[in-house]
Amino acid sequence: MTAPLLIIAAGGTGGHMFPAQALAEVMLACGWRVKLSTDARGARYTGGFPEAVEIEQISSATFARGGLAAKAMVPPRLAAGVAGAMMQMLRDRPAVVVGFGGYPSIPALSAALLLRLPRMIHEQNGVLGRVNEIFAKRVDAVACGTWPTKLPEGVEAVHVGNPVRGAVLERAGAGYIPPGDYPMELLVMGGSQGARILSDVVPPAIAGLPLEMLKNIRVSHQARDEDGERVAKFYAQSGINADVQPFFDDVPRRMSEAQLVISRAGASSVADISVIGRPSILIPFAAATGDHQSANARGLVDAGAAIMVPERMAEPESMTAQIETVLSHPDGALQMSRAALSRAMPDAAENLAQMVQEIANKGKST
Repeated sequence: MTAPLLIIAAGGTGGHMFPAQALAEVMLACGWRVKLSTDARGARYTGGFPEAVEIEQISSATFARGGLAAKAMVPPRLAAGVAGAMMQMLRDRPAVVVGFGGYPSIPALSAALLLRLPRMIHEQNGVLGRVNEIFAKRVDAVACGTWPTKLPEGVEAVHVGNPVRGAVLERAGAGYIPPGDYPMELLVMGGSQGARILSDVVPPAIAGLPLEMLKNIRVSHQARDEDGERVAKFYAQSGINADVQPFFDDVPRRMSEAQLVISRAGASSVADISVIGRPSILIPFAAATGDHQSANARGLVDAGAAIMVPERMAEPESMTAQIETVLSHPDGALQMSRAALSRAMPDAAENLAQMVQEIANKGKST
């Protein structure tokens, strides 16, 4: 008997792909077959997916990028993607299709809708993304990672949490060493694509710390390709031991070893910080749809686990003060780490997998 098939539709950024990977890991362990439907951009984040996951690159596009010519090609490219997804599903019928947001999820969800297949979406952020908002009333269930989540009128959702990868779960609740007069690690993350403001503000903020503190600090800084060289040069000229890369494939290890995390407030980053349990300074992306990164950060801030710095207020001098406050108060930093753990939902992937199983069973009975 052929194992049931789950199609996961996701793409665009690590914020969509990492929770998709977490669900794939759990569903494979449950004996399911798993396919990932994404585009070339999303495929860049598939390196951590289990080998058993079949990767299908589909045709997709977005109106958010490019000029008039590029925008004119969006409808035909989406139509081609939907047609291709339908043909795939007719050849190998999925038991459930789960969308994690991002425009590459449009073809698979549209095909599932047209073929009347069981389908659901998972929204990682506190505000629905554009694609998930379109499909919220056209799926069998909506799962949310951040709660409360702003939902369209008439739509009900289940709070399952944001699934984290197995590599993060392996470090869940890792022992925290409070800051002190010994080597300390700072992890600076701008999301899977880096963030220019963190590259502009954080290096001089760290350089402004007292010398007796600075001599103990090692920095892992994730920066965009175009910013990496100048960031690394600044750290070197300031005598700061720093590892600057466009993407860290060992974030769970680096985070578990960190005394402080400085990060954007993407849903996956917030989930990782919570599950591992680390103090953080969060700088939400001001242009995020519906200011959803501020909503993502709210839980950690309200718990006393994080300091939120609005982008407009993120300046080197003020950031230096915030960093020094955490690193000079070991008892407070320890309390922040415990507060972060109190907001963790390490069983989020299992919660979501249970919803997938329930929708599949309902699909069999209809």
